[in-house]
Amino acid sequence: MNAIVGLLVPFVLILDGGKLCAGDTTITLGILYNEENSMLETAFKSSVDVAKAKMIASGVELDVISKIVPLYDSFETQHHVCEMLAEGVTGMFGPSAGDTAPIVQSICDYKEIPHIQTRWDINQKRGSCQINLYPHPSTLAEALIDIIIAVDWKSFTIIYENNESLMQITNILKSPPTNHPIRIRQLSPGPNYRKELREIKDSGETKILLDCSFGILSEVLLQAQQVGLMGSEHNFIIASLDMHTLDLDAFKYSGTNITGMRLVKPLDSEFQDTVSQWTDNLSPLEPDDKTVLPETIQLESALIYDAVQLFTTSIYNLSKEFEINETPTPCNSSLSWKHGFTLINYMKMAKDFKGLTGKIKFDQEGFRTDIELELVDLTQNGLRVTGTWNTKTGINVSATPKSQTVPGGKEFDLRNMSFVVITALTKPYGMVKLSSNTLEGNDRYEGFGIDLIKELSEMSGFNYTFIIQEDFNSGYPDEKTKKWNGMIGEVINGKADLAIADITITRQREHDVDFTSPFMNLGISILYKKSTKSSPSLFSFLAPFSSFVWLWVITAYCGVSVLLFIMARISPYEWTNPYPCIEEPEYLENQFSLSNAFWFTIGSLMQQGSDIAPIAVSTRLVAGIWWFFTLIMVSSYTANLAAFLTVESVSEPFKNVEDLVNNQNIITFGLKKKGSTEEYFRESTNPTYKKIFDILQKNQAWYTTSNDEGVDKVLRENYAFFMESTSIEYMVERNCKLAQIGGLLDNKGYGIVMKKNSSFRNVLSANILSLQEKGKLTALKNKWWKEKRGGGACQDTDNNEASELSMKNVGGVFIVLCSGVVVAAILAAMEMFWTLWKTTSKEKVSFKSEFKDELKFIAKCRGSTKPARRKQNSSADNSNPTGSNQYMNSDRHYDYES
Repeated sequence: MNAIVGLLVPFVLILDGGKLCAGDTTITLGILYNEENSMLETAFKSSVDVAKAKMIASGVELDVISKIVPLYDSFETQHHVCEMLAEGVTGMFGPSAGDTAPIVQSICDYKEIPHIQTRWDINQKRGSCQINLYPHPSTLAEALIDIIIAVDWKSFTIIYENNESLMQITNILKSPPTNHPIRIRQLSPGPNYRKELREIKDSGETKILLDCSFGILSEVLLQAQQVGLMGSEHNFIIASLDMHTLDLDAFKYSGTNITGMRLVKPLDSEFQDTVSQWTDNLSPLEPDDKTVLPETIQLESALIYDAVQLFTTSIYNLSKEFEINETPTPCNSSLSWKHGFTLINYMKMAKDFKGLTGKIKFDQEGFRTDIELELVDLTQNGLRVTGTWNTKTGINVSATPKSQTVPGGKEFDLRNMSFVVITALTKPYGMVKLSSNTLEGNDRYEGFGIDLIKELSEMSGFNYTFIIQEDFNSGYPDEKTKKWNGMIGEVINGKADLAIADITITRQREHDVDFTSPFMNLGISILYKKSTKSSPSLFSFLAPFSSFVWLWVITAYCGVSVLLFIMARISPYEWTNPYPCIEEPEYLENQFSLSNAFWFTIGSLMQQGSDIAPIAVSTRLVAGIWWFFTLIMVSSYTANLAAFLTVESVSEPFKNVEDLVNNQNIITFGLKKKGSTEEYFRESTNPTYKKIFDILQKNQAWYTTSNDEGVDKVLRENYAFFMESTSIEYMVERNCKLAQIGGLLDNKGYGIVMKKNSSFRNVLSANILSLQEKGKLTALKNKWWKEKRGGGACQDTDNNEASELSMKNVGGVFIVLCSGVVVAAILAAMEMFWTLWKTTSKEKVSFKSEFKDELKFIAKCRGSTKPARRKQNSSADNSNPTGSNQYMNSDRHYDYES
């Protein structure tokens, strides 16, 4: 990798046009590490080498300063930090020791230097100029709780090392994963921990959660083996995220179930390719012949690598907007780096950044989120990935072996095994096959569940026999005896090996039986009668435009009419001779009275026209723009009106579960008694769902004994039925009077039931995942939902309901109209000024007085005639010794007639 980077640098320099030579900016990164963890420096320098090639194009060069600091000497650590800041360090990484980290953070906050940490910190909190890539302790506690629930530990012992570990397990104790007692034991200062381990052994405890530092983890496991805590009956969950780097060969053959989790994925090819380049940057403290192996990389080293990549990427993005300068910030000065807080914000707002530790994203508090951990188990062949955990979906089985191994070492592929499979005749999971011939055995049945068992049998080689649960009951524990009935009860009692139907995976059921991986995902929804078409409104012709658009159309009509009236009075060209035969009429006439102006615009809007035609350029421009406006508006109205008249609107009594609860006096609702849906509403903390359960407890008659009874009530009564979405899809495909209302209220899955700790669970789960990847499960669902037994009778059609036009659709027309009116108003004013100027120049009269008289006449806004300008008769000429032209009514140049 370093060799490739070295070859790329000259070419990038040439392509960049010598930008670096013109004026480079150097950014110095500093790292503090301890002698015990020199691999941090190796990862740091390797990441910087990769980042240098990326930063060349931005004109930013990277430099590195590294310091070895003692574990517990805060004074010397402070001295090293001040030296690095004086040399211009703009990004501080480390240290990993919790005792010296606070002093570094304090200095960096004061100097506004980004401080990037990659260590586990029980007191991790939001910092002003700090960012920590290590998962928050509460997130890790949540993962441990989910693992404990998944492995169904009823009681267990927590072993912790010190007070920091105690604070970690406090999060587990606040929301315990079990109602049974949890024991807590602290390890002695060491190095001998056998006394505490032997006491745990003597107590008979076989399930242990071990939370200790990585440094003593290997020794604690070894001493646990020595005192007899490593047998086939023992189970360990390791809280450390670096368990995968330990040499666990000594424990592989003990039969102990050791489970751990890790943030890095050593088997990933990209991870291996990246780590293989670290050998060139090995610290001098490491042996010369040492090679960096992916499975030996601890989490903090991988986080340091990702931290540098995140830091330099943010620098690169920041350099596009600001000119970045490195500024020395000695501790004995008040100087601070002006880009510090901005750069930290860029890092916290990073999106789609993927590193060695997965996707790196931060929440509003600045803590890392969207974390995905790999779950691993120790087997005779080493660590095996068994699944994943992430902050959104919890535990997921993402990888299971295709076959299990028995002590003899042979593959456990279920051949020659025979299973009794119990199912219920619930459509479409199990149904009696329609045939004119007499059928026997498994041939009597068909359906989704029947086909799924057949596919699994062909993959694993087992034989099977179906039996039927006559009462359709999936299983429910008796309130007094706590014994299960239904299909789950038959499996627990040994009368059946497997149960398959619409059996939901719930926490209560997983307590007493095992499930395979889900073969179908679904949720609770509402079944109701399909919405009816509402009768058209009396004023449906107004529907094409929104109320806001209608208001603006009316405003535009009134505004243009008034403006046309005013501009016609302003423009002299609109004052015409009513009698063309008379050369010098006594008065001039204007055709645009206020009523005529309104009539002209309404005639245009209705596309009928009128006998009035504008003469002046300004009024013609207003008329043309108004015609363009009416063309667009009328065309839009006509087009949208056709859609509204041909598409009937749908009347829905409710749209979601909240509306249904609010309308309980009009529409009743219910669900199947003693099923997973009732259990969900009973245990839900959502106020609306809790209210639904309380209402149903008061109205027991709203319950049904089966889904079919609920469907019948929906069709006969004003009744809504809560049922699982897959069953609703099946009903809606066949009964066109039914519809699903709203979305899913929850997310869950159907699984195949078997006894607790069944040896064939992983094999069946792996085969189900294989069928899912190949698309076989989707094909089976399409077959039984949309094709067989009347499927596809009610094809969904798109709801082409027309929507009213808003101002976003027609706003541009108003802009064109306003622009045209403004230009026309300017032209009208120019016409008036031009005519006045030409007349006053010719007749040698005052422009000011003429302009005032013109404004007075316009301001009266009444009368559509005005006296024409005429020369006086000859007698008047003789009495005028100056010979200047005078007009009639010289004291008021015009007579104004109503």
